[in-house]
Amino acid sequence: MLKPRPLLEVNAQGLYCAAGDFYIDPWRKVARAVITHAHSDHAKPGSSHYLCSSEGLQVLRARMGKSAIIETLPYGHTLTIGDVILSFHPAGHILGSAQVRIEYKGEIWVVTGDYKREADRVCTPFEPVKCHTLITESTFGLPIFNWPTSESVFESIHQWWQAQSVLGLNCVISAYSLGKAQRLLSGLHPEMGPIYVHPAIQNMNDAYQRSGIRLPECKTLAEGTIRGAMIIAPPGTMDSEWGQSFGEVRTAFASGWMAVRNMRNRSLCNTRFVLSDHADWKGLLNSIQESEAQQVLVTHGYTQHLVRYLNENGIVARELKTEFEGEAEA
Repeated sequence: MLKPRPLLEVNAQGLYCAAGDFYIDPWRKVARAVITHAHSDHAKPGSSHYLCSSEGLQVLRARMGKSAIIETLPYGHTLTIGDVILSFHPAGHILGSAQVRIEYKGEIWVVTGDYKREADRVCTPFEPVKCHTLITESTFGLPIFNWPTSESVFESIHQWWQAQSVLGLNCVISAYSLGKAQRLLSGLHPEMGPIYVHPAIQNMNDAYQRSGIRLPECKTLAEGTIRGAMIIAPPGTMDSEWGQSFGEVRTAFASGWMAVRNMRNRSLCNTRFVLSDHADWKGLLNSIQESEAQQVLVTHGYTQHLVRYLNENGIVARELKTEFEGEAEA
């Protein structure tokens, strides 16, 4: 007897659902792209039609441009595409990030996209979704990754900012323009000093604010001499003419990778904060358990270790090879 064809398969264009004739986060141009979130490794330009969560419309539009055809679906609502019933469920990664649930003849698959388990102020928190097959990311799929609370991280950030202000210096935190930058801004205390952002970050801030997310007032250009400011900038931009306008600064980097010593040493920053928009080891395991999946396919990250751990603990798991390159928003 022939085995039934998997509901989702990888081909040259991406993760394909034949029963619905669509791709999830395709890495090449396709006719119909279902998008988990707007980071560039998951949302490629050039497809004929996009479908994303309603919460993610503004950030995806900012990335894809005015001419892109984008349809939206609220979290928890269903849409029939071909023979498949599709719905989006919050992933908690960035604004609009979604897990994709697809149902076909009673069989349910869920694609997590990127996700985190700690709630923040700028996106809807993660919600577990039960399924038969779970496709999960594993960016931080090692036991060494165990995140501190964001509350404790922001306390450290404010202490660092205050210490530099006393010295008359400006602070720079390197953060990616979509997601991490807005999460940082939402946790800052504006009364401590002026806040500046790179224009690329302000572009994403505008998309967040059009989506109803409140962020502190930010400036993009330094006028005259400033001291005691907090500056949020994409990595590498402080070497530009824009960055040089802020004078003497102290630098920091905020990422889950800062939990690893050799990555800390390579960051070339004065200070490092462990703040990730992905699930840590416990978050991955809890999410897999809560899904009650009978089969787990692991992609994007430390796949081999997580697959081995799951199989050793009675959960059927295997790697799923994809071409996600990873916009380093971790």
